[in-house]
Amino acid sequence: MRVDTDVIIVGAGPAGLMLASELQLAGVRPVVLERAPQPRNVPKAHGLSGQILQLLSYRGLLERVTGATTDPIPAPQFPYGGVQVSLTHLADPPLDALPLPQARLEHLLAEHAGDLGAEIRRGHEVTGIGQDDSTVTVDVQGPDGAYQLTARYVIGCDGARSRVRDLAGIPFPGTTYPEVNRVAQVTVPDSVTMLDNGDLEVPGLGRVAAGFTRTERGVFAVGSLTPGVLFLQTTEDESVEYDDDKPMTMDELHASIRRILGGDIPLGEPQRLSRYTFQARQAERYRDGRILLAGDAAHLFPATGIAMNVGMLDTVNLAWKLAAVLDGGAPDSLLDTYHTERHYAGARMMQQTQAQVALRRSYDPAAEALRAVLQELLADEQPAHRLASMVAGTDVRYPMPGAEHALAGTFAPDLTLRTGESVTSVAELMHTARPVFLDLADRSDLREIVREWDSRVEIVTADADDRPADALLIRPDAHIAWAATGDGSAEGLREALLSWFGAPEPAATAV
Repeated sequence: MRVDTDVIIVGAGPAGLMLASELQLAGVRPVVLERAPQPRNVPKAHGLSGQILQLLSYRGLLERVTGATTDPIPAPQFPYGGVQVSLTHLADPPLDALPLPQARLEHLLAEHAGDLGAEIRRGHEVTGIGQDDSTVTVDVQGPDGAYQLTARYVIGCDGARSRVRDLAGIPFPGTTYPEVNRVAQVTVPDSVTMLDNGDLEVPGLGRVAAGFTRTERGVFAVGSLTPGVLFLQTTEDESVEYDDDKPMTMDELHASIRRILGGDIPLGEPQRLSRYTFQARQAERYRDGRILLAGDAAHLFPATGIAMNVGMLDTVNLAWKLAAVLDGGAPDSLLDTYHTERHYAGARMMQQTQAQVALRRSYDPAAEALRAVLQELLADEQPAHRLASMVAGTDVRYPMPGAEHALAGTFAPDLTLRTGESVTSVAELMHTARPVFLDLADRSDLREIVREWDSRVEIVTADADDRPADALLIRPDAHIAWAATGDGSAEGLREALLSWFGAPEPAATAV
């Protein structure tokens, strides 16, 4: 059967656009199908946080992303199930955040993917999918009518109501919570006084404490990271199902505040308004033959600041594996490791976000005591660091069969590297999204093994202060596939190279 393209990506959100860019870096040109005719401007997520920020740095994109926001970088703190966690007492907090509206992020990612050569078709809706042993056929309704498109693989990055997931028959079990959350950033009007401790003095209502105020009708939260600007959130249980594409209004926000507090708060000009609900769902499998899922199509988490981090990391894990299989260097079974690794990472994230549900949805004295104890524990460095690592996703260690080193399966540290008279870093080595064998101890025995794969794996010999190992085999997603320390540590290197990058190419025969 004729194949139109190697990969079809369904959905031009952050996950789909990141996947398109990663595939282009790996030499695969995908077609992106997006049902919306124009980029969406409805406020959704409002920033990036966690491991994805370090990954963007490793791709040389972080400066481009940070340059797109004028909002101040928030203090190292975050809400966790109704508890405000401060990381200001940590020397090196494992969780960073970057304020950036999702619409602006999507514009940047679409621009980057386009610069690399990806084709993005807007106004093209998938209506059917069929697959056989070698291809996937997608039925599409486009602006000029219906057509079919064939590919080797299809990736569903089409969100919570994924058509791809439904058409593939992949179960999406879990829970929908009745919480409706409304979030706003507004200026402080003259009639409201902000006190030095963050509390508000409100005419007719009195003092409203900074942080979380719980009533029998819901939760109201208020704080400020920027002088003259309030961050507000209301949380209520409602049975109404809202349209995600319908923007929230100030009238809706005022009504929610009145229901929870029993009175209104004068508010200034809105800078941000959004509404969202919570679900805890994970696809039973991220792969069904030649159909795969990533992003919200694969998982939904019942907490904020999580979805884009996890979804974009899904695609970075997947892209190089798809490219290796399509290139013929790796077996199709390599794609099974995408499900193994990212389903595991999703389950880890699901555990800590559902813990947040238990913390924030209980209002009796026992729940208040639990939050108070947690708040006290998080004043200590070790538990605060551990919890922040879980939220950031930096605690994930993929299982690496045959690799026993403590670094195997972890995200590669950004070491400063000296190569002769030049200075570089692990981050710079990862800009091209190629696998790297990093020799930090001048191990010619190890380099000799890797040379059989030198057309696929870049070999770099360098010095580093406080080197974590003699050598690191780093995958394109910046995770360590194998590491060695000490003599006799070559065992397992060949197996790791075979597992992740396929059989070595036969040596050229002299004529």
